[in-house]
Amino acid sequence: MGFADFRKQVLSGAPLAGTFVKTPSIPVIEVLAQSGLDFVCLDAEHAPFDRAALDACVAVARALDFPMMVRVGDASPREILQALDYGAVGVVVPHVETVEQAQAVARAARFGLGGRGYAGSTRWAGYATRTMPELLVQSREETVVLAQIEEPAAVEVCEDIAAVEGVDGLFLGPADLSVGYGHSNTDNAEVKEALTRVGAACRAAGKGYASFVGTGAAAQDWATAYGVNIFCIASEHTWLRQGAAEAARLVHDIGD
Repeated sequence: MGFADFRKQVLSGAPLAGTFVKTPSIPVIEVLAQSGLDFVCLDAEHAPFDRAALDACVAVARALDFPMMVRVGDASPREILQALDYGAVGVVVPHVETVEQAQAVARAARFGLGGRGYAGSTRWAGYATRTMPELLVQSREETVVLAQIEEPAAVEVCEDIAAVEGVDGLFLGPADLSVGYGHSNTDNAEVKEALTRVGAACRAAGKGYASFVGTGAAAQDWATAYGVNIFCIASEHTWLRQGAAEAARLVHDIGD
C-alpha cells in the first residue's frame, strides 16, 4: 500500500499499523519503511521537527511511497499547508474541540474558496509538472484529515465532528483525555466510555477511527472492544529502548 491507496484504507475500516516518529532523521524513516508498518506519523506537536527536518523526512517517505502523516503543532492553516505541500499524505490535528474547529481544519486541508492555498510548484504537486485538474483530483483522493478528540467537550460533540465533510476520521488521544477528565492514568471508565462513543460516531459517519496504543497486543484488544482501526503504536523511541534493554538484559544474565 502506498500514498494513493492510504485514504481508501482509512475509510474502509481496514486495520492499519503505524507509529509516531519523534526523531528528525532520514535513516529512521528508511528503516521503518522496511518494517511492514502501513504508515508513520511525524510528531511535529511534541518532537523537535523544524521545517527543514519535516521537508527532508517527508521527501524520503514520498520517494519510498511509504505513507507519512504529520501531527501538526496546532490547527492553524499555516501548519496544515506546510505539511501537505511537503508531500505528507495527511495531517493529524490536535485539540479539535468543536464542530466549527473541525470545519476550519477540513477547509484548511482542501483546495477551494477560503481553503488550502493552491501551488503547483511544491513536492506534493510534482514541482510544476502536473496540471491543476490532476492535482485537484489527487487532493480529493489522497489527502487524509484526522481530528484529535482530546478534551471531554469534544467527546460530547464527537458525532457532529465525525460528520463534518473533509474530516476523514477521528483520533482519540487517551492520555490528554484522561488528564482532561481528572485522572492520572489512561485506565479509567470515562476514557473507556469515550472510546466506545467515538468509535460508534466514526462507524455511523463512515470515517476512520485512530488512537494511540502502547503495543500491538493492545491494538488487537482495542480493535475488538472499541472498533479502532488505525493504530499509532508507541514510537521509535520506545522500540529503540526496548530492543536495547532486552539485549542488555540477556548479556547481564550470562553466568547467573
